[in-house]
Amino acid sequence: MDFSEWEPIYAAIVEDLDLDRGADRRARNRLADLTIPFDLGRLAFAGERIAIVGGGPIEDPTPARRADRVVAAGGGIGRCWRTDVPIDLVVTDLDSAPEVVVELTHNGTPVAVAAHGDNVPAIETHVPAMDRDNVLATTQAKPVAHVVNAGGFTDGDRAAFIADHCGSESLAFLGWDLDDSGVGSMKQRKLRWAERLLGVLEQRRHDRFAVLDGRRDEIDTDEFV
Repeated sequence: MDFSEWEPIYAAIVEDLDLDRGADRRARNRLADLTIPFDLGRLAFAGERIAIVGGGPIEDPTPARRADRVVAAGGGIGRCWRTDVPIDLVVTDLDSAPEVVVELTHNGTPVAVAAHGDNVPAIETHVPAMDRDNVLATTQAKPVAHVVNAGGFTDGDRAAFIADHCGSESLAFLGWDLDDSGVGSMKQRKLRWAERLLGVLEQRRHDRFAVLDGRRDEIDTDEFV
């Protein structure tokens, strides 16, 4: 997704959640300072089945093990780690298992780190400890230098947008709970945006994601597709 396509969605998210665009830009710039260009050719997903693993319960990890690649998003990092599911890409804003994320970079696993307005302390703490060759710097603001914006807002839907950007043939979603009642009101609002963005993505891909079954008719994507 080009930024010209993403920007109207981003503007709507900023307005709805009262985010600070300037803070997003400052976070993006700080992440740029601490990272180097990443070879996106390492994430050539063309023709591949990609499992996007979230932080919810996974009764059966078999679909993840059968996928061509596994992308762990947010809490999905710990899920994969604990169940010995190999991770091919981590997508994170560093609010979940940051020490594991750092270790994964030193084991050769690519990590897409997202910069946004309120995670600069985490970026400054953990990114310098990473193997920079394995860090893909990402932003929800306008991309600059080597910092990429492939679309997406929360770790989970951003993982799906990155997989799409890298040419994935199909996307499967494991460990996703879009109705998580154990989170606060702001997180619930963010989950509604994650749901909406997945709706946008499946329409762009002419696809149907099982994670949206039973809720698709309630998702308003007309403004963005």
